[in-house]
Amino acid sequence: MERLKGKIAIITGASQGMGESHARAFVAEGAKVVLTDLNEARGNAIAEELGLDNSLFIKQDVSKVEDWKNVIEQAELKFGPVNVLVNNAGILGPIANAIELDEEQYQKVIEVNQDSVYYGMKYTLPSMIKAGIGSIVNISSIAGIVAIYGYPSLAYMGSKFAVRGMTKAVAVEFANKNIRANSVHPGFIKTPMMADATDEGGGSATQFIPLGRLAETSEVSNLVVFLASDESSYLTGTEQIIDGGMSIQ
Repeated sequence: MERLKGKIAIITGASQGMGESHARAFVAEGAKVVLTDLNEARGNAIAEELGLDNSLFIKQDVSKVEDWKNVIEQAELKFGPVNVLVNNAGILGPIANAIELDEEQYQKVIEVNQDSVYYGMKYTLPSMIKAGIGSIVNISSIAGIVAIYGYPSLAYMGSKFAVRGMTKAVAVEFANKNIRANSVHPGFIKTPMMADATDEGGGSATQFIPLGRLAETSEVSNLVVFLASDESSYLTGTEQIIDGGMSIQ
């Protein structure tokens, strides 16, 4: 059975890492998917591989309002009203404490990680209202649950805590419209982004993980598919932690 049949989804940051994994999982489960990213060549290649009847790639800077308006317009033209949004795009930013982090670096992280989630929800919600149903899945981080010393900055952690709060606000505000919102909080996942924060084998991170390894992107995608599907129909406003037990210590 296709768990996402009839779902029309937007997934940001879908040209690599978790976003690419989510897009592949969604199409495999029967969804129509709009993939967005700045990496146009890679995004188009993935869309072609997934099938242009099932997917559409749109180049997008998630921190730009006009790009969000264009994504919604093109998604509705291709597939109809959107009923799933996965705000996945994000950046780590520099490893720096509050004194070392300069204002420009701080603002860039906030724009990509936090402002983009606001824009995504703001401009997708009217489409979901038209659809009569919606599920928003905001990818936060374990750094949106607990503070992690030296990782990577207060801008990153602040943005990820903000995503958690914004998700709850929208869950409360739009529950009466049959729209759900949940946040996902991955720990250390095998992605190109995490390669910058761990050694080649992930050894600098795994010592803090009770399960003793980094997660596969597919393990996060399984959770995202569940939240997007009707299987999670009574789940809203929650934070879903997927960190191998890191935060329970």
